[in-house]
Amino acid sequence: MEEVVDRPADGVGNSKRSGSPKYNECIKVPRPALVFDPKSGSLPLLLLSLEESGCRVYNPDEDKVYETKSDFSGCRFLANSGKWFLVLDESRSDLYIVDVFSEERIHLPPLESTKGGLYNVERVGDNEFNVGYMDGFRDGFMDGDPSLHTIIYLRGLLWVDDKNGDDYVVVWQFHQGEFLGFCKKGDSHYRDIPIRVDVRREFRGLNDVVLKGYSVYYLATRGYIRHLDLSGQDGFKDVSELLRFPMWNKPDLPSVDFGKKVISSGDSIAVTTSGEVLLVFTRAYEPICETSRIFRVYKRKHIQLNPKYYDTILVEVESIGDEALFYDLSITVPANHILGIEPNSIYFTRNDRFGLDNGKSPCLDICVYNIATRNIKHFPSLFNLNLKDAQWFLPS
Repeated sequence: MEEVVDRPADGVGNSKRSGSPKYNECIKVPRPALVFDPKSGSLPLLLLSLEESGCRVYNPDEDKVYETKSDFSGCRFLANSGKWFLVLDESRSDLYIVDVFSEERIHLPPLESTKGGLYNVERVGDNEFNVGYMDGFRDGFMDGDPSLHTIIYLRGLLWVDDKNGDDYVVVWQFHQGEFLGFCKKGDSHYRDIPIRVDVRREFRGLNDVVLKGYSVYYLATRGYIRHLDLSGQDGFKDVSELLRFPMWNKPDLPSVDFGKKVISSGDSIAVTTSGEVLLVFTRAYEPICETSRIFRVYKRKHIQLNPKYYDTILVEVESIGDEALFYDLSITVPANHILGIEPNSIYFTRNDRFGLDNGKSPCLDICVYNIATRNIKHFPSLFNLNLKDAQWFLPS
C-alpha cells in the first residue's frame, strides 16, 4: 500500500472533505494501536466496543482483555476482514478502513458520491441523506419527495485481500434501503446494486447478504439466492443460478421449548470455503444460560422430478466438517488447532450483524457453538464488561 506521512488533524482518521487525504490513500501512524502483538497470540480474537466509548481486544486463549491506544469514540465498527475493519465516523457520516494493529487507514469516498446507476444520494445534514431515482425523473428524483435515510443503522461489509496488493471491496446499505452501494480499491465513487427496481421478481428485496471476495450473495425476500460478481471494471455481473425449482422455503423450526421467553431469533446465510450457501437459524431464550441458545444449519438438496425439472428442499447439516463458521463474517474458514479455530463450530456474537432488526438494540451473546455436540461455550470474563458490540475477527 502507498504510505502517506501526514495524519488527519482530528486523530480519528478523517480530514476535512475539501482537503487531504484523498480517497483510497493510506495513513500509517508511527505508534501501535494496540498493546498486543497478533503474532504472539492465538486466533481468533474479539474486538469489543464499550458503551462508555473505546475498544478492547479479547484473546480467548489467554482469557485476557487488551486495551487500545486509539480513541475510537464516536465511531462504529461495521464489518471486518482479517486485521482490517470498516469504520463509520458517526459525527461526519464517513466510512474508512483501518488496520486495528498499525492504525493504517484507507479513506473511502463519501456516501453521496454514488453514481452511474439508478439512484442519486444527496447529503442533507451531518447524518441524513436523501435518496431518489435518477434517469428522467424530475430534478433527478422520482415524482414526490425522495426518501430520507440516516446513518444510525447503516449496514456494511468488507473484504480485504492482504496477499495480493491489499485489494478491497466495501458494500453498504441504508436501513431498509432499495440498493446496495459498493466500491473497490481505486474507485473515487460508489456504484449501486438495485434490489427492488429493475430486478427479476425472484431477486427483489433483501433479507441477508454475504461478501466473499469479489462475490456478493444475498437472500431475497422470496427466498432465492442472488449471486453477483464485482470483479469486473464496470459495475457488477449477475451470475445467479437460474433455477426452475421453488424458492428456499424456511424449514420446520426446531420444536425446542425451554419455557422461557424468546429474546432473539433470526435466519441468515453463510458461504462455505467451496462456495456452497448455507442457511443458519438461531434462537435465544431468556435468561442466558448454557442451554438458552440453539443453532440449526441447513443446505439445499436438489431432487430430480423428471429430466427437465428439479425441486429443492432444505436438509439439516449435522456437520460442516473441518471448518468453522464465523457468523459475523457469514463465511466458513478451515479449522486450525494450532491457531485455536475449532472445527465444526459456529463463532457467534449477535444475529443481526447486517443491520438492526427494526431499530432494536443488538442482543449480544458471545459464544462458540459445536454443531455436532450442540454444546455452547461462553466467556464469563466478558460478562461484567459494559459492551455495546463485539465482533470475532481473524487477524491473519
